[in-house]
Amino acid sequence: MSNQKNSPIQQQYQDFAKKREPSRPVLKNCILAFLSGGTICLLGQLISTFYMRFFDFTEKTAGDPTVATLIFISSLLTGLGVYDHIAQWAGAGTIIPVTGFANAVTSSAIEHRSEGYVLGVGGNMFKLAGSVIVFGVFSAFIIATVKVIIQGLGGM
Repeated sequence: MSNQKNSPIQQQYQDFAKKREPSRPVLKNCILAFLSGGTICLLGQLISTFYMRFFDFTEKTAGDPTVATLIFISSLLTGLGVYDHIAQWAGAGTIIPVTGFANAVTSSAIEHRSEGYVLGVGGNMFKLAGSVIVFGVFSAFIIATVKVIIQGLGGM
């Protein structure tokens, strides 16, 4: 690959394209992402409070059913086509890890269902999820190793 300068025609085209590129409303996008992400977190807190108040959950044990409920809701909304409309309006606020990941996995499963359940849905769904799971397991291993070393040296 050589480091040649752009030809005059290429430079003219780049200038032409840059002038016509729409400007992005960065502040508006940040505010929408903050509000929508906060709303998802508020919903999670309300669900958690619901489990603690009406069922026999403590603050520590309410997390698992809360996460499962958020995953179910975002997967259901993705399947119904609603989550995409919310994401178009809210932008980055909908990529809160639990709901965003559930949306991505569900979308992948829906997109590849015509290829069959095993190779289409399962294969493509876990193509996305696999890297996240591997990274999570590897990160947990590193953190556990560091913790054991620190405890072995008399810390914590």
